[in-house]
Amino acid sequence: MPKNILNRAHSRQLTKHHKIAVAGVAALGTAALAFSAAPSNAETVTTGAPATTAQVAATGTVLKNVKGTVTDQLAAKNIKLDTLAAQKKAADAAVAKKAAVDAAVKKAAQERAVTAAAGRSAQRLEMQPVAAKTYANNLDGWIRQSLDIMKAKRIPGSYSGLHRNIMRESSGNPQAINNWDINAVNGIPSKGLLQVIPPTFQAYHVPGTSWNIYDPVANITAAANYAAHRYGSIDNVNSAY
Repeated sequence: MPKNILNRAHSRQLTKHHKIAVAGVAALGTAALAFSAAPSNAETVTTGAPATTAQVAATGTVLKNVKGTVTDQLAAKNIKLDTLAAQKKAADAAVAKKAAVDAAVKKAAQERAVTAAAGRSAQRLEMQPVAAKTYANNLDGWIRQSLDIMKAKRIPGSYSGLHRNIMRESSGNPQAINNWDINAVNGIPSKGLLQVIPPTFQAYHVPGTSWNIYDPVANITAAANYAAHRYGSIDNVNSAY
């Protein structure tokens, strides 16, 4: 009798435990079915419901992917900005280089222009004809012109020496002629400012002057040339020569 009572009580106790276990298994099965039936992308956790391990893992993966995407985008933008900066720097350098080259070319052109202008100016100065020196058509002018020719031909003589002898011989008359001395008797009268006979004029004629014995400059230079050869200089002649 006592054994049966114990067995019945124990049986009732086991039945209650079994029921609880079965209920728990059923609940777990229902939850598993509900989770497996949910879409794979359903990662939102209902407010107030605890997130499962799978949901937390999925959310972490999504955040990790978003973070990676943002990082990649920022890196791409940084690379793009660096590329643009490098391109701008290269463009600025090219512009500066071109400006320097243009400035050098311009400076060289200006220097060539200055050099060419200086060359043309020098050439014009060299090619510019020197105005011929003019002399008065009188005794003073004839003596001065004769002195310039004598200087070029290295014939000695001075203004005073020429003037003194001219005044003694012809009184400054370029057409003067001596028709009474021995030369006139011999048919070669003395003529001109310094009373030169024709043979002497022809022998001591100075190139570049007239062959006309009455020409004042030709007469003076021929007489001065003769006096230089015979007396050393017209300045040394103080009488008939």
